[in-house]
Amino acid sequence: MTAMTTTRAATRRTTAPVREREKPRDWVGIGLWLALGVTALIWFVPMLLMFLTSVKSKTDINELPMWGLPTDWAWGNYASAVEIGNLWVTAGNSALIALIKVPLGLAIAAAAAFALSRIRFRGARILLALIAIGSMIPVQIGLGPLFSTMLSAHLLDSRLGLVLPYLAFGIPYQIFVLYGFFRSVPEELEESARIDGSSTFRIFWQIILPLAKPALAALFVLDFVATWNEYAMATTLLISQDNYTIPLAVQSFSTQWGTDYGPLNAFIFMSAIPVLLVYLLFQRYFVQGAFAGAVKG
Repeated sequence: MTAMTTTRAATRRTTAPVREREKPRDWVGIGLWLALGVTALIWFVPMLLMFLTSVKSKTDINELPMWGLPTDWAWGNYASAVEIGNLWVTAGNSALIALIKVPLGLAIAAAAAFALSRIRFRGARILLALIAIGSMIPVQIGLGPLFSTMLSAHLLDSRLGLVLPYLAFGIPYQIFVLYGFFRSVPEELEESARIDGSSTFRIFWQIILPLAKPALAALFVLDFVATWNEYAMATTLLISQDNYTIPLAVQSFSTQWGTDYGPLNAFIFMSAIPVLLVYLLFQRYFVQGAFAGAVKG
């Protein structure tokens, strides 16, 4: 009996490593991690080179390689960039436009998407199709008529005249995404709330919107980045430098001081910080909600 027990124990000891060695590798997971690492490098390396250039003197830029550390860290380039590029004014304009346009656009889009997903009326599908087509129209097609319209409305070269077309071109895509998300929310939740005496607005505000946080956060990040970096409409509608947004300020800076690479890269690097902060604030919801509207509605 003792010999048989010893034999079984020895067999378990010898077969356990074999089973561990026979376990197949997760090549899919390894491939995904490699792809993630390569993608991170592709995005990180340009930012690193931009930062290194922003803290180099003209001598270091001409003599050192791009990836070389500066011999003398020229932090004064950032002060020069703020003064030459009028950063506080242009960044303030971009922030004001984005902080008005993005929340207001999301509020309008959420209300419209909720109405389309819950109210049954003839032509709802056609209306949704028109909204989807509207989200596919390139901005460049409407620049000429947009300029004439804003000129007639006396809104040319104003921040309000830029917010309105931003809303018009951004809302259709947001409605289309949120419509798919709202259609995936069970209607039984609303029915039970109505039994308890809740109004339509209360259902929308206290039940639907909290459930839509991931989708709203993803759209907030995407819309903020698009608004902050928008160039075509801004360069068409804005004339005076006091109303310039960040993309126009970068263009003006590069035109006048294009050979002064230190302050130029410092200006571009600082202009990217608000976008990074917004993503870090909402990144917990971003991945979860990036494809929240991609459901069968």
